[in-house]
Amino acid sequence: MKVPLLDLKPQYQSLKKELDEAILKVAGSQYFILGPEVTKMEEEFCDFLGSKYAIGVSSGTDALLLALMAIDLKPGDEVIVPAYSFFATAGVVSRLNAVPVFVDSDPVTFNIAPGKIEEKITSKTKAIIPVHLYGQSADMEPVMEIAKQHNLKVIEDGAQAISAQYKDGRCTGTIGDIGCYSFFPSKNLGCYGDGGLIVTNDDELEHIVRIKRVHGGEPKYYHKVIGGNFRLDALQAAVIRVKLPHLNDWSEKRRKNAARYNQLFIDAGLSEETGRTGFDENNRVLLPEAAYENINGLKNYHIYNQYIIRIEKRDKLKQFLTDNDISTEIYYPVPFHLQECFSGLGYKKGDFPNAETAGDTSLALPIYPELKDEQLVYVVDKIKEFIIG
Repeated sequence: MKVPLLDLKPQYQSLKKELDEAILKVAGSQYFILGPEVTKMEEEFCDFLGSKYAIGVSSGTDALLLALMAIDLKPGDEVIVPAYSFFATAGVVSRLNAVPVFVDSDPVTFNIAPGKIEEKITSKTKAIIPVHLYGQSADMEPVMEIAKQHNLKVIEDGAQAISAQYKDGRCTGTIGDIGCYSFFPSKNLGCYGDGGLIVTNDDELEHIVRIKRVHGGEPKYYHKVIGGNFRLDALQAAVIRVKLPHLNDWSEKRRKNAARYNQLFIDAGLSEETGRTGFDENNRVLLPEAAYENINGLKNYHIYNQYIIRIEKRDKLKQFLTDNDISTEIYYPVPFHLQECFSGLGYKKGDFPNAETAGDTSLALPIYPELKDEQLVYVVDKIKEFIIG
């Protein structure tokens, strides 16, 4: 049985008529950059996410870069970021000749550990970038409190978490000063190329982002500030507009698949519960958990952009699953502080043990909405075969 990590063809087939019509409509209009489709998409996201403003941009990476430009990040400024994330989170800081300052991860969720942030703050610190990794909100309440105390901006990296919610019901990306999303095709809400979104409730930041999206021109060809080419294609906006009404249903199917995985692992005797930080004879596989309970017992609304297990013999398991036609992925094998391009920052192995554990033991299993139950069962059966024989 073949189990791909992601198969977008069933999604396309289910929406083929609407998507084809939307694409042809853009072709017929010959209006390809920004324009009415992008404006309508932005309005729809304001309603969907509960933000005052939404600005379509060229990619999730560019959303982060533009957000940092909007807060006037200068060379030598410091930005606190998690040590474990997709490269863009830290890369955009360095691209502006600022300094990424790394913080270790929470041992269960691998999101940034709020309790380790304050010790990293200096007179040069300008912002914090919490990442909502794998589709689960970071613990935003303490992050926002720390930022308020130190007069720092908070830029949420929600590239993997559009429509995910914090424990209080707010959508990720709408809690900090600026939220950034990605529409990369493999995301829960993906377009047909690169695309991204910035959201904010701040009037001034919205104005700055819109100007800098078009090279800093206001009006056109008159430049008081320097921006870049961060414009979103109309074609990508049209695709996203067709898909957006289906996002909540897709998220629920991912959550259902995650719950099924959890139960299958427990029934197979491979794990006792979610959220464990260490391995023992009863927990050969550590499962993901929707964490951060509030006083009413409510948890984050996790949308499972990835379903991540942890296992000690991760690399051997990955090869075994590949040999059995099951596709997996490692997100991410090397934390930032061990990346060669950041070697000049002076970090060393052992500085961020939770991030290193994530890099050494995490493995993403197929989780996309159209997976069949027999495929989920097959994945767990093969993992059991690898572990127990």
